[in-house]
Amino acid sequence: MKNKSIGMVEYQTVSAGMTAADLMVKTAGVEILQSSVVCPGKYITLIGGELSAVRASIDAAKTQFGDKLSDSFVLGNPHEDIFPAIYGGAAVENARSLGVLETFSAPAIIVAADTAAKTSDVTLIELRIARGMCGKSYMLLTGEVAAVTAAIDAAKAKVGDEGLFLDSSVIPNPDKSLWASIL
Repeated sequence: MKNKSIGMVEYQTVSAGMTAADLMVKTAGVEILQSSVVCPGKYITLIGGELSAVRASIDAAKTQFGDKLSDSFVLGNPHEDIFPAIYGGAAVENARSLGVLETFSAPAIIVAADTAAKTSDVTLIELRIARGMCGKSYMLLTGEVAAVTAAIDAAKAKVGDEGLFLDSSVIPNPDKSLWASIL
């Protein structure tokens, strides 16, 4: 992975979000990985780079535009499954049980996914980040039932501490037609 760390901000308005994105790249040597409008008119920016640069950029955006900030994070060592799941390139060879977790923000779902992937032997399938979901986000993952349950429980605890957890489920043996619609 090119970026050793990642960070994200989610703003309540497009103008604050775009201005914060500009500030972040001007503050330190970071790369914008994604910067876009998401439902319902929020603005997210995902950046990558060295941990100190990502932290400095996120801190600058939070300080300058904190009154419009919805959520943010900095991850020093994101799990390798994060990027394929975000960009829809996750290859699932052996789909088993299905874990689903929903959050109220885009940054929270990435933190939840990182926590889940680092907790047990699961494969992240998809991270749907606030597009077409009124600002909510969700993740899908697969693995053995016990691993998926442990991963979902850990992710739920992590984002639940900030009040950003919405719902979750573990489906032990999804029907083939459900897998066909997901994969």
